[in-house]
Amino acid sequence: MFNFITHRPLWVNILAGIVIAVVFFFIFIFSLNWFTHHDQSKTVPQVTGKSFADAKEILEKSGFEVEIQDSIYVDTTKAMQVIKQVPDADEVVKVNRTVYLTINRSVPPMIDMPNIVGFSYRSAEMALRNANLRPGDTTFKADFAKNAVLEQRYEGSTIKPGTRIRMGSTIDMVLGDGVGNRQFVVPSLVGMTYAEAKALLEANGLAFGAKIIEPGIQDTLNAYIYRQRPERFDDEKKFRYIRSGQLIDIWLQTEKPAVDTAVAPDPEVANQ
Repeated sequence: MFNFITHRPLWVNILAGIVIAVVFFFIFIFSLNWFTHHDQSKTVPQVTGKSFADAKEILEKSGFEVEIQDSIYVDTTKAMQVIKQVPDADEVVKVNRTVYLTINRSVPPMIDMPNIVGFSYRSAEMALRNANLRPGDTTFKADFAKNAVLEQRYEGSTIKPGTRIRMGSTIDMVLGDGVGNRQFVVPSLVGMTYAEAKALLEANGLAFGAKIIEPGIQDTLNAYIYRQRPERFDDEKKFRYIRSGQLIDIWLQTEKPAVDTAVAPDPEVANQ
């Protein structure tokens, strides 16, 4: 069976084997060029910003495979729009290369509503944006906590923290206007020290406005108030009223002045 091999000299068989090996080697090398598309390259077209359907059509016509790598949600971008592509546009790559796309979701995912009640408006706005929610309309309500969030609302109703809500939803806020709805007689600060008056005002949601200090006062906390604005009485000797969040200007001196001994009747708290 093997006479055609054995009847030849050994060196002939060795030479034939070498020739066959070289032939197979070159066949293998040239087949690699065909399989790997060596020296066949194309420029990746720009598809970012296009719809997924359009992007897929453009890439496939250019000889590329298409695969969705990720999907995220951006409320300022259209649904199913291409946000990112890899490789980037204008890169030169081999034909049949896969282009990976990141697209915008068609349906926003559900997230937990954060708690922004008590935040300042700026802090609440930042918290909403960090949660991928939109700050909406603001309305004001009588409260001495100026620009603090009193209520968080969604589609006209109060929304509780932790409620599941679509990402990108708009949240309206009710803010304090800096003036409370509790109305009461202006307190008499004349004759009090600065420290005593400060404690009284803070207990009633009030604060000092301008502070006029006479020369020579070294201890402001123990200085006496001898004048205030607004005063306790108006020109007709009737009690003045004030709301939480308003300010009272004071004048300070070292000596204790005469104290206003007029006692206010039990005033009715007015809610407006």
